[in-house]
Amino acid sequence: MVKPSTMAEESAANLRRWIDPKSGYCSHTKTFHSLRPPVPLPPLSQPLSLTQFTLSLLQSSTAKPTTSVLIDAASGRHVSYQTFLSQIHSLTLSLQSLALSKGHVAFILSPTSLHVPVLYFSLLALGVVVSPANPIGSESEIAHQVRLTQPAIAFATSATANKLAKGDDKIRTIILLDSPEFLSMLDRDGSSVTQSDTSVEVNQTDPAAILFSSGTTGRVKGVMLTHRNFIALIAGIHAFRREPDPTLPDGQAVLLFTLPLFHVFGFCMVVGAVATGETLVLMERFEFEAMLRAVERHKISYMPVSPPLIVALAKSELAQKYDLSSLRFLGCGGAPLSKEVVDRFCERFPSMEIGQGYALTETGGGGTRMIDSEECSRRASVGRLAENMEAKIADPETGEALPPGKSGELWLRGPTIMKEIRGLCHCTSCTPPTPPLTMRAGYVGDDRATAEILDEDGWLTTGDLCYFDDEGFLYIVDRLKELIKYKAYQVPPAELEHILQSHPDVVDAAVIPYPDENAGQIPMAYAVRKPGSNITEAQVMDFVAKQVAPYKKIRRVAFINFIPKSPSGKILRRELVTHALSTGSSKL
Repeated sequence: MVKPSTMAEESAANLRRWIDPKSGYCSHTKTFHSLRPPVPLPPLSQPLSLTQFTLSLLQSSTAKPTTSVLIDAASGRHVSYQTFLSQIHSLTLSLQSLALSKGHVAFILSPTSLHVPVLYFSLLALGVVVSPANPIGSESEIAHQVRLTQPAIAFATSATANKLAKGDDKIRTIILLDSPEFLSMLDRDGSSVTQSDTSVEVNQTDPAAILFSSGTTGRVKGVMLTHRNFIALIAGIHAFRREPDPTLPDGQAVLLFTLPLFHVFGFCMVVGAVATGETLVLMERFEFEAMLRAVERHKISYMPVSPPLIVALAKSELAQKYDLSSLRFLGCGGAPLSKEVVDRFCERFPSMEIGQGYALTETGGGGTRMIDSEECSRRASVGRLAENMEAKIADPETGEALPPGKSGELWLRGPTIMKEIRGLCHCTSCTPPTPPLTMRAGYVGDDRATAEILDEDGWLTTGDLCYFDDEGFLYIVDRLKELIKYKAYQVPPAELEHILQSHPDVVDAAVIPYPDENAGQIPMAYAVRKPGSNITEAQVMDFVAKQVAPYKKIRRVAFINFIPKSPSGKILRRELVTHALSTGSSKL
């Protein structure tokens, strides 16, 4: 009798026969496989939190206890790894004393600060589900996010807490990160601790975070990701990290974070940097010249960025006034970057490399990326499939899986992708909400949307039109989804259309992406005036701006006699995009 393990090995060997070692394409299953060596993951049965896993990897790094893990770009304040670990331990004990426990949700509404990474690690150590939100979001947006997540506690600042105090879903416990109370929680005891260790047993399949991703329905979605999702991602980052640079202090990279920590990109990059023992310089708010000063002052070697910053560096004369010679690598994600922009940037900064990547909140930050100079030379690509990942290119009409060189919708499958797991109890009578017994997760509280994007075999449909070349590099052709990519933010047109249609002088409206070199895309509105109305472009933009976060604002308006729609009533956005590009006018 053949043993199961032997059968599995033989099956894997047979599959490898069909996989092209150059492209990663399997002609038998019509699936693309990662060209990187598989990264082993801890046994799924082993209880392990993301905090425990990350700090275990930190112990294997070359970082010393005195090495700075966090630096505030504005004040210059440093936090050493020794202090950082001590603060995690102290805060974890303090949170336990608040009866905050495994399965509860912590809503976080704070700008970037030295306290946020400590808070993440402490909450994750307890099995508390971390749910960070954009602090500049409108009150209605934040109220919706609170209703979705039903948090037991919230962490905010004196400037953002007022957004949590209104509505029917008031949060009973709010702790301010800039208060003496929170500072005392970071220094509960004076002991020197090398690892945050609690008595809480966290399973890898337990929920770790609810991160927010906009959808085409116009309402923000809460993406449930597990400890296992993030462990798989961090294991890959650690395995394929760049070799220590002997010219740098302790050989460790110094990273400048202009990314928001509530975004999946920022969230994952913080955890990954700690796992590899790097130094993070944090900016509370982005300002271009302040960023240039920080690069010069702290000898920044690496920056994760979004495309608009690449454009700004390539165009700005201001960049020539600062010493940026320490900057070696920029990891770019959030939206595609054109080859022309990369070429322009590299001509100006020949000693810097740009490594592009592709991921979604729903993929837990995993997807494709570039890991070396040879891959970075493919300037029109977003890299190769990350370790342990699979992909398909599906014909949008037939669903047929396509080979290299053919464009279709990108499907992804792998250990970082959101799964159907046990979720959270939405019982409003629980104070605080209790851990659940059963609930379908993926998108929190939205079974239908989960089923639409994730099939029973674990394939996630991205909604993006892409193709792989014969060397396994992925290229983004167009967006099948209707989301507008303003800088690194996702803007759902339907949400803005609903707001526009609520205006008494607007009969109908449609919102489309309009190309912009600095932002990538901007939201442009087509509006049908009420007969007799003289509403202006400025009035339309102001009406929307008062109800949404700044990145969702309408920035261009055209008036039209009717909105083109299909027989089923669907807006024909491509017709409007073509019209907008052909006229180039803000008024029709």
